[in-house]
Amino acid sequence: MKMAIGSDSVGNLTDTIVAHLQAKGIELVRCGALAGDQADYVDAARAVAEAVASGACEQGLLFCNTGTGVTIIANKIGGVRAALCVDSFAAKIARLANNANVLVLSVRMTGEMLAKGIVDTWLATEPSTEERRMNFHRKTDEVDREYRK
Repeated sequence: MKMAIGSDSVGNLTDTIVAHLQAKGIELVRCGALAGDQADYVDAARAVAEAVASGACEQGLLFCNTGTGVTIIANKIGGVRAALCVDSFAAKIARLANNANVLVLSVRMTGEMLAKGIVDTWLATEPSTEERRMNFHRKTDEVDREYRK
């Protein structure tokens, strides 16, 4: 799997998760501060979201202070479903029920062990093929297309 990963800063949490993903054999495309660039959260979120939306990467992972800013920016890019996840249950439902393709973590509110658990749950969960949930996915795509005209 190829994953775009970005942040506006580098710290213990970002370093821990980068190493965790690399140990799993995931190819990372670094964006923003994780690529050594001077970037604010808007720049990092846009770069990750564009990589996912274009198909260059299957999934994305974003970090910022609370996670809110990068979530807002990423979701402005067509085809991106960014989800701020505070625990493993949120990550599971974001993937399963919402077909999310960009995981967002708060560096202020998420410890390293919790973040690893969230990431592992995210990676282990596929979007649901249950008709009821697929209908939600289709409706979400409809809203996305309608408001991007």
